[in-house]
Amino acid sequence: MVLTKFDRPVYYLLMTKRDTRTDLITAGMQLFASQGYNATGIDAVLKRTGVPKGSFYHFFSSKEEFGLAVIEAFAGRFLARLDIFLSDETSTPLNRLRIFMERGVAQLAEHQCTVGCLIGDLGQELAASNERLRGRLDEILFSWRERFAVCIREAQQAGELPQSYDPHVIAGFILSGWEGAVLSAKVMKSTQPVQDFLDTIFATVLTKR
Repeated sequence: MVLTKFDRPVYYLLMTKRDTRTDLITAGMQLFASQGYNATGIDAVLKRTGVPKGSFYHFFSSKEEFGLAVIEAFAGRFLARLDIFLSDETSTPLNRLRIFMERGVAQLAEHQCTVGCLIGDLGQELAASNERLRGRLDEILFSWRERFAVCIREAQQAGELPQSYDPHVIAGFILSGWEGAVLSAKVMKSTQPVQDFLDTIFATVLTKR
């Protein structure tokens, strides 16, 4: 094992660097969620984390690179959560979707509807102003639609949904409706829009006719 002059293993220093990067990304998620990408300066991130500017630029060459890292981190966590819910074979496919959405309603309530979907929020803010970030956000939303489409196809195979449905079309409809309902919930400071969306879609689209 190689030791530093402070008699600490090299892996100790590497872990410290990874923790600093994680702290910066976590602060970025919080600030982007509360005030947006454009309104969040690097100095605000540094102030929240207590990290010196030199350390920030050790990990990220620019604010855009930092933004990409924040987006990747949020998307990775969300996708992992989505996979856990939608792959739960103890529930039927439609029930998996409902449980996932109900958990989303509960999380909105926990945060008093002040925090929604970071990917959706950044998409609205950056779609017309930053093509690189817009492109990555589009890829992430596509990956989420694919997960929904798989679950919808499984619901068709289980006889829960009509075979005439195009899983990808229905998946896109669900995701677009959900993102819009979350935005309305933030504006209204109420979970009613998302609860209404959930109740309506399961009474009309996500049901066997």
